[in-house]
Amino acid sequence: MIDDDNDDRAALTTRQMRLTAVIVATALFMQNLDSTIVATALPAMAKSFHADPIHMSLALTSYLLSLAVFIPASGWFADRFGSRNVFRAAILVFTLGSILCGLSHSLGELIAARILQGLGGAMMVPVGRLLLLKSVRRRDMLAATSWLTMPALIGPIIGPPVGGFIVTYVSWRWTFDINIPIGVIGIVAVSLFIRDVRDSEHAGRLDVVGLIWSGLAMAMLMAGIETIGRGIIPIPWSLACFAAGGFAAFAYWRHAQHHEHPVLDLTLMKIDTFANSTLAGGFFRVLAGATPFLLPLMLQLGFGETAARSGTVTFAAAIGALAMKPLAQPILRRFGFRGSMVAFGLLSAVFTAACAAFRPSWPLLALDAVLLIGGVFRSLQFTAFNTIAYADVPRSRMSAATSFYATFQQITITLGISVAAASLELTTAISGHPSPTIGDYAWSFIIVSLIGLLSVPICARLAAEAGDDVSGHHTAPIDAPPGPRQ
Repeated sequence: MIDDDNDDRAALTTRQMRLTAVIVATALFMQNLDSTIVATALPAMAKSFHADPIHMSLALTSYLLSLAVFIPASGWFADRFGSRNVFRAAILVFTLGSILCGLSHSLGELIAARILQGLGGAMMVPVGRLLLLKSVRRRDMLAATSWLTMPALIGPIIGPPVGGFIVTYVSWRWTFDINIPIGVIGIVAVSLFIRDVRDSEHAGRLDVVGLIWSGLAMAMLMAGIETIGRGIIPIPWSLACFAAGGFAAFAYWRHAQHHEHPVLDLTLMKIDTFANSTLAGGFFRVLAGATPFLLPLMLQLGFGETAARSGTVTFAAAIGALAMKPLAQPILRRFGFRGSMVAFGLLSAVFTAACAAFRPSWPLLALDAVLLIGGVFRSLQFTAFNTIAYADVPRSRMSAATSFYATFQQITITLGISVAAASLELTTAISGHPSPTIGDYAWSFIIVSLIGLLSVPICARLAAEAGDDVSGHHTAPIDAPPGPRQ
């Protein structure tokens, strides 16, 4: 257990914690709303740009890749310039990027605007989380995480139906314009109610060389994964991307060995709970990243549904996620992190694989039931991962930890979309179909479910008492008040 009692004296009160969490959740809400709306609108965008619908995954991966490249610097900027200032500026950049996305007239323009959006998102979400984690007591971390994620889950709930309605009855361009009023509200709320948090004495100098090597490694490796065998660029160029990415990754590893403040602190992986959440969460997020990409495509292109009807189906998963979020804290207190995470991971993979059985003849209620239950378990698993990752991280290393964890998180979500798109093209090519059929979508769901299932044995390796000081498992009754400070 990490002793941060001295820092607890400056911690937020319960009321302040909840207000800060809800305001920070505005950023998560905007990002989640954006991602779910864009996923629903991809077929309409493809038609507008005269592009292959499967290649429209670039609209998602370009944004997520931009996040992964720039997130490593987020912790340093927050410590150097103040978390509130960076958070507020990030919301502004994200909002401007959204405006440019809505003005795009080609896939290339959209990708460029999404990269700008990603720059804002790279500073917005991890810095917002850092604002909260650096301001609460360790025993309040689970409650703070729940307050942070519950409002943010409203985005995935309203995203699919709102996106489907906009695409069907108005224009896909409005799916980006909806971020403008949300961004303005977020900027005003941050200015009025968020207190500044900075740690300039631990900031050091920005690791520019490390940022270049890590960004190049992630960009090249993801470019190789996104393009290999998909006809976007010649295969030798894809292989060259893998080679360049591998070299850059090795160069960063060598560089980080001798830098006092590396942009991605690899020594954090010596913390068992952080390493377990990072690795197991990586496999799990491949599953989570693939599902919102595959489902709207299958419903619209495989089943022939409208975007509006597709949206009413896909938002069932988000309803389940929001409905069960208040139960995350008592469940983790009752069963502990290890047992809960093994069960959540297994059940999430099972219900994602169940999507492979979807057929146009299924009643709407049956589709919603599978997605809702799957959303419940994915939501609970995300809460567990996002809490235990920081359970044993000293407060002085929290900036480095949030940057590292958020970077790896975005890489694996991006990888999930790329794996889904690649598996869909592969199964379509093997079956000899000119375009994906329902069976091809089914195999893609099975593939990503098997990848997500790999998280389960990693979670099982956690110590039985891991995270008990955060969850309260075996240390206090569920309704017991916190003990007196030492």
